[in-house]
Amino acid sequence: MRQLLAISAFVLCSTAALAGPDRPVTDDEQAKLVAALTAQGCTGGRLQFDDDGYYEVDDAKCNDGRTYDFKFDRSYKMIEKDLEH
Repeated sequence: MRQLLAISAFVLCSTAALAGPDRPVTDDEQAKLVAALTAQGCTGGRLQFDDDGYYEVDDAKCNDGRTYDFKFDRSYKMIEKDLEH
């Protein structure tokens, strides 16, 4: 049983390591993300490509006076918009 648990833990850690860390966006990606964000009536925020395969914009300021976190797919289509508390 302990051996099975040790193997399971190793597999989980190895899989997480393969996903890689978040990375900054390239200049081309940034231009496309800014355009997608502007279409939502928002500006600013921290842009990155997340290790789950999506683009994220954290803490964007929007025309309604609130701050949101966004998630975009690889086609720069918004798939998530969460109000920042």
